[in-house]
Amino acid sequence: MDLQKLVHEDMRADFSAYPKAWGLSKPDPNIDHRRVLNLRRYFQRTGCSIAVTTNKRDYVPGDLVTCTVPPNRPHIMIVSDRKSTGGIPLVIHNIGGGTKEEARLFEFTLTGHYRISTKGSSNRVEQDR
Repeated sequence: MDLQKLVHEDMRADFSAYPKAWGLSKPDPNIDHRRVLNLRRYFQRTGCSIAVTTNKRDYVPGDLVTCTVPPNRPHIMIVSDRKSTGGIPLVIHNIGGGTKEEARLFEFTLTGHYRISTKGSSNRVEQDR
């Protein structure tokens, strides 16, 4: 899956459906796929959204989780296959200082939870967990 290509194609097809936070008049394939607000919209548009909960069992390895880092910085994390001593899934992210695997899943206000299916050719939410 080439997320850069997929996001760019979707933005090119319906640019008006995406956030206008950067004052652009057309998609920018060099950066659009790295902007959390664009990724959130893309995942919503392609049926990857699932419920945001505080139940640690709802988060499986490979899930993508977006949040707001204070004061208002959008952030994205990947759920790891490893867990904290309390059984909460770790996340893989780069919040500064390089990529790290940390126990921070519920530290920030969650704004989105996404699961991308690799079965078949479309990006759909997996119906079976």
